Amino acid sequence: MSTIQEVQDEIISEFEILGDDKESTIYYIMELGDGLPEFPEAERVDENIIKGCQSKVWLTAHEVDGRVIFEADSNTDITKGLISLLVRVLSGRKPMEISSADLYFIDKIGMGNIIGSQRSNGLASMIKQMKFYALAFQAKQNA
Repeated sequence: MSTIQEVQDEIISEFEILGDDKESTIYYIMELGDGLPEFPEAERVDENIIKGCQSKVWLTAHEVDGRVIFEADSNTDITKGLISLLVRVLSGRKPMEISSADLYFIDKIGMGNIIGSQRSNGLASMIKQMKFYALAFQAKQNA
């Protein structure tokens, strides 16, 4: 399995191909969301909605063999693409890796310029929630 850094570097390379074409970049982000596995209808409940996002973003996490598996969905294509990037980088990792991850790819691909401040706040909320889940699983493992 690739490291968090390797996956981030792959993402940076993918976005570098698009250059400064904002329209292509947004389209690509929306396309990435299509790659998320089907989100269970039963999980589309208020408890799984990430607070602080303009769009609805559902996120669940469960532990398999000491690793955190994230499942996510959103009601908007661009937000679904954003959460799919985070799932790609963080899902399947040990809780400690997730909680201490430096997600530098977001700045390197110029995400702040692409999505604007409202969505940037939502993206920060997604990261915060994923790290919160990781910390909870970490605490459970150490108990």
